[in-house]
Amino acid sequence: MTARATARPVGTVTRGTTNPNRLRRMDRWITAVHGAELRRAADPVAIDLGYGAAPWTAVELLGRLRSVAPRARVVGVEIEPERVAAAKPYEREGLVFRHGGFEIPVPGRPYLIRAANVLRQYDEGEVSAVWQRLCARLAPGDAGSGGGSRGGSGAGSGGSSGGGLLVEGTCDEIGRRHVWVALGPEGPRTVTFATRLGSLEQPSDLAERLPKALIHRNVPGEPVHAFLRDFDRAWAAAAPYASYGARQRWIRAVRDLTADWPVTDTAARWRQGEVTVAWGALAPRS
Repeated sequence: MTARATARPVGTVTRGTTNPNRLRRMDRWITAVHGAELRRAADPVAIDLGYGAAPWTAVELLGRLRSVAPRARVVGVEIEPERVAAAKPYEREGLVFRHGGFEIPVPGRPYLIRAANVLRQYDEGEVSAVWQRLCARLAPGDAGSGGGSRGGSGAGSGGSSGGGLLVEGTCDEIGRRHVWVALGPEGPRTVTFATRLGSLEQPSDLAERLPKALIHRNVPGEPVHAFLRDFDRAWAAAAPYASYGARQRWIRAVRDLTADWPVTDTAARWRQGEVTVAWGALAPRS
């Protein structure tokens, strides 16, 4: 009885909604910003946590990671046994599926854990404990790499301060709008907002896709609310650039944001419809 209780996966079953290419924006960011680190990792294992009712996102993750790190391997982890059984026919060299949850049922410590649309159904008060549990499973960083919970490391890239990477966030059903938090073994580092620019009326449209740690904090007095307010103002001020396309308007708006907000990436990422901000600037107030 005790052994069975110990072996029980940690977490609850999600709705399992998934679509091909739903996580392409998150994957694109991971490979661009963290591809070099993944190549250097001694054991470049990535976890697709809570991949859902179909294995598409895990299959796609393997292909995208191997485009920058040929030794990468992916383990799809699902808490629903029937979903694992349905995914088994898609296993191949470098890709396996396992029954499990937040305990991450693999030996060693993976370099990457991707948890997309997993914490949406949880209470805000549960997020911190889940983050801590998952971060504790990541490959450790070098001693003294530091810089963690304030999220100011990786200047110019939205990158890491050493060790593995947890990417946790939320997107819409077809992946047009996505917001995620990047965390290392030391805690949260950055928040990235990513969108298909042609679908955007104003940056605050992304508020509905804020991760659970932030979505209830989009109210006056909270930093994330102030950031989205300022982003909308910068977007409005950049309206003349719309004649050159939404991409140029976005780049101009983000450039204006950098005067008051610690944007950690550069125009190379802004051109992709992204902007990454240090976690410490957006973290909820106690």
